[in-house]
Amino acid sequence: MRHTDAKWYKALRTSEGEPLGFSEYIVYVDESGDHGLERFDSNFPLFVLAFCVFKKSEYLATAVPVFQRFKFDQFGHDLVILHEREIRKAVPPFDLVLNEKRRDAFYAGLNSAIEAAPFKLIAGVINKPALKKQYAFPGNPYELAMKFCLERLQFELGSGGIVHVVFEGRGKNEDDALELEFRRLCDSKLYPFVPVFAHKVCNSTGLQIADLVARPIGRHVLDPKQENRAFEILQKKFRKGPSGLIAGWGLKVFP
Repeated sequence: MRHTDAKWYKALRTSEGEPLGFSEYIVYVDESGDHGLERFDSNFPLFVLAFCVFKKSEYLATAVPVFQRFKFDQFGHDLVILHEREIRKAVPPFDLVLNEKRRDAFYAGLNSAIEAAPFKLIAGVINKPALKKQYAFPGNPYELAMKFCLERLQFELGSGGIVHVVFEGRGKNEDDALELEFRRLCDSKLYPFVPVFAHKVCNSTGLQIADLVARPIGRHVLDPKQENRAFEILQKKFRKGPSGLIAGWGLKVFP
């Protein structure tokens, strides 16, 4: 696991000049789709970035035990790392979904675990073909989505302490580029956010939840009328405006 350097922590201070303490919240991040603009997957021409915001006390008391119990029920142990893509493609040990009876029990249990996990959802969705068509210099979809999510995260949490934002590591060069952009955005807006990069095999409940929620959000944006049980559950978790509106508050679709 890679932490940012100590200098950034020292720079995060209150208006009175005192060092900020740690927030009672933590954020786990994952994505769906690739952020390249050269070629588009016609079935999923989007880039989705999902921020799952947990109160640490609720994460420890509810989210982690619920998912551990789900793993013990389905696999007999808790070392399985839940990956949406591997589940969807029935890659072992998720080939259990090829059996109708076990598939129904698996998805029912997974949906119940997501529903029970107490988190607030913020997501940025970039329509890549529309972005490229509308802008001569469209920018990087990942950076655009991260900007939208960080803005809403700041509105949601304010400045109640240093918030760690946990990303799954994608390799040194990509992580370095992401951290540089993350710092640039946070420094320019005085956001009290610090990135943490976790190893791909890190068995983090929060990262697995973020991985599971990203694609259903994109599927809904592509076809809101299509049956999408996962999104029905997630819809209740999005950050909302005073009138209950999700669009623009917890879900930013661009352009």
